[in-house]
Amino acid sequence: MSTLSASAEAPDLTRLFAPATVAGLSLRNRVAMAPMSRYFSPGGIPGADVAEYYRRRAAAGVGLILSEGTYIPHASAHSYENVPVFGGDPALAGWKAVIEAVHSAGGLMFPQLWHTGSFRTSGMAPDPSLPGLGPSANTNAFTGAEEPTRPMTEAEIADVIAAYAQAAGDAQRLGFDGVEVHGAHGYLIDEFLWSVTNRRTDGWNGDRRERTRFACEVIRAIRDAVGPDFPISFRFSQWKQQDYKAKLGDTPQELGEVLEPLAEAGVTLLHCSTRRIWEPAFPEESDMTMAGWAKKLTGLPTIAVGGVGLDRPGLNTAGAASLDVVASPLERGEFDILAVGRALLADAHWVEKAEAGRLDQMIGYDKAMLDRLD
Repeated sequence: MSTLSASAEAPDLTRLFAPATVAGLSLRNRVAMAPMSRYFSPGGIPGADVAEYYRRRAAAGVGLILSEGTYIPHASAHSYENVPVFGGDPALAGWKAVIEAVHSAGGLMFPQLWHTGSFRTSGMAPDPSLPGLGPSANTNAFTGAEEPTRPMTEAEIADVIAAYAQAAGDAQRLGFDGVEVHGAHGYLIDEFLWSVTNRRTDGWNGDRRERTRFACEVIRAIRDAVGPDFPISFRFSQWKQQDYKAKLGDTPQELGEVLEPLAEAGVTLLHCSTRRIWEPAFPEESDMTMAGWAKKLTGLPTIAVGGVGLDRPGLNTAGAASLDVVASPLERGEFDILAVGRALLADAHWVEKAEAGRLDQMIGYDKAMLDRLD
């Protein structure tokens, strides 16, 4: 990845910072803040500091803010502590303050709806008696083989689907501009999609297309709750936290078998999570990125995310980097929105500096920044 420079040969990123209409959203630019867990919501309630954290990014020019992962209102969704919940009067009052703050600064925002699946173990809040739930008895993603995930019953599957719909309906009622469903990184929905973690012998398994049933039922339930026009983003990934080399599809055709049913179920945006967005998704086929393939396979607009603005991946120290890596996929129209993660966590004014070409003023990322909510 190229390092920072203020060279006259900087790529033309005009389209990135121009107003755009994507999935019915009138955006000030094509830059989104990527979802990043911050763990600053004791009791699951986002406070004034959380609202101000997001407001600062909106005020500094971010077009669309995708919230940190928020637990759907089902006890089995929880694993990590101090994660905000999208349900219950106290938490929803906190989220109302968040969206009002973001809107006051001219930004748009989606909450990301999340169930952690096999990352949960017994003893965790809010119900210590409840183990992790998933499609199958999978190895717990935190503790290895100490406590396998319990396969979900039909009733639990129905309850979790209903919880997604309830959270989405509450988001619409509070004034959010859409919702995102976290279907990536080895969490619950992704566990149903992935053959390694979905070993059921009932109607919730099958071939790639059939394994999308749970995700599609979540999307349909949300669509029923919010109506035909409310934007629904779906975040997916090939890689998993349990296995960075994992793949939902080894070819574009196989990936299409996963993504096409999601589009048919009512998704309006595909959020393509990769480690480095500029790398070819299927190099044996072409140099097209994952976002480009997702768009080609489904016809849906895409959000691209992965490594932009910094010179190395991961949660350790990283220096600021130029944006030349996004120039080619941007010019080819492979993504409609560019999501920026750690670079925006490090520097609330990243968009303003990037648009003005003040690359030498950008702030690098350090993992110590995770300890505060700047």
